[in-house]
Amino acid sequence: MSHRLLLAPTVIVATLAACTSTPSAVVTPAAVPGLRDGVALYDKGDYNGAVRRLGQADLTGANKSTQLSALKYSAFSYCVTSRTTLCRQTFDKAFKLDPAFDLAPGEHGHPLWGPVFLKAKKAR
Repeated sequence: MSHRLLLAPTVIVATLAACTSTPSAVVTPAAVPGLRDGVALYDKGDYNGAVRRLGQADLTGANKSTQLSALKYSAFSYCVTSRTTLCRQTFDKAFKLDPAFDLAPGEHGHPLWGPVFLKAKKAR
């Protein structure tokens, strides 16, 4: 029984050490709340506020996945406010960051950003 008690702390320390290792593609802590804030503004119809929040440094310097989400919602915000040039430029930035960038199946056919997205995709 004494051998089990001596081994238990070693197992616990090894397990905790494995939990604290940081994967290379972790979203920075500031990026996730920033993305949530930006999307929440978008969902509330505050498209200008969404563009401002999604363009802040904590998101533009985040990992690729977070940046792509921020760019997508920024593009959507530009498109729904009739700023198609900015919408297109934002989609172009997304494709530059990741040539395989795509929208979710339910987002493709949207009458405002769908055609702009397809033009950006064809131009790359």
